[in-house]
Amino acid sequence: MDWDKLRIFHAVAEAGSFTHAGDTLNLSQSAVSRQVSALEESLRAPLFHRHARGLILTEQGDMLYRTVKDVFHKLSMAEALISESRERPSGPLRVTTTVAFGTTWLTPRIREFLDLFPEVEMSLILSDSTLDLSMREADVAIRMTPPRQPDLVQRHLLTVQSHVYGSPDYLAERGTPMVPQDLDQHALIVYGDDPAPPVATLNWLVDAGAGPGHGRKPVLRVNNLYGIYRAVRSGLGLAALPDYMISENTYLTRVLPELAGPAIDAYFVYAEELRQSKRVGVFRDFLLRKVAEGNF
Repeated sequence: MDWDKLRIFHAVAEAGSFTHAGDTLNLSQSAVSRQVSALEESLRAPLFHRHARGLILTEQGDMLYRTVKDVFHKLSMAEALISESRERPSGPLRVTTTVAFGTTWLTPRIREFLDLFPEVEMSLILSDSTLDLSMREADVAIRMTPPRQPDLVQRHLLTVQSHVYGSPDYLAERGTPMVPQDLDQHALIVYGDDPAPPVATLNWLVDAGAGPGHGRKPVLRVNNLYGIYRAVRSGLGLAALPDYMISENTYLTRVLPELAGPAIDAYFVYAEELRQSKRVGVFRDFLLRKVAEGNF
């Protein structure tokens, strides 16, 4: 297959029309159309369904597009690595982690990292679902469970502890539990079960010290730890929250300080092909330094 035709095909698939692809490539609409038609002829397969409102990939076209997109990504990565070998860490760095860790711990520290390495183009993808690093949905991930894929490099980042927290307003109204059994009489906020929690032990508070026959019914289920945090701050109830979410000036109080949830190990994870990347290396080292400075 002719590489120049594949380049034009990729631009058309991304743009969804010959005209928009031509604008991107500085080619006429007719020239773009001819190149795609020639590629279809050489493959003996239609790549697009043509209709009045634009173009839609055929099954064969979608197969080719995914392959060409992967090749473009690898070429872009090779270019970035070659550039990094000569210069300071630079280029795009897409980082994914959970919404709670990303919003409360990671984002406040990004400014310091970018002050140190301004040539790095940082993107944060915050999601409680797991992105596929091998498919380049992100470059690196901070995960609360160890990866199972053999082609991923992992480095232990920190151990996350969780405790019970409530707002001063809630505690003034409902009282402070003195022993775990007292939680039977309190409003509890837990992680929702649709979808299932990203870590199986997140809802340990439901059973912690529960008295015989006291099945605790949560006052609210939220499928996001940051949402639970905001609900606790509003005075709705008590919840088990990771300590990294609670800073010294946070408007929350730890109760039952001797009661802690199961420890969760967080990992810095990236694809094997990025092992030599300077931008990945400096970001990993930066995070390890910030964890060492903190209190977890």
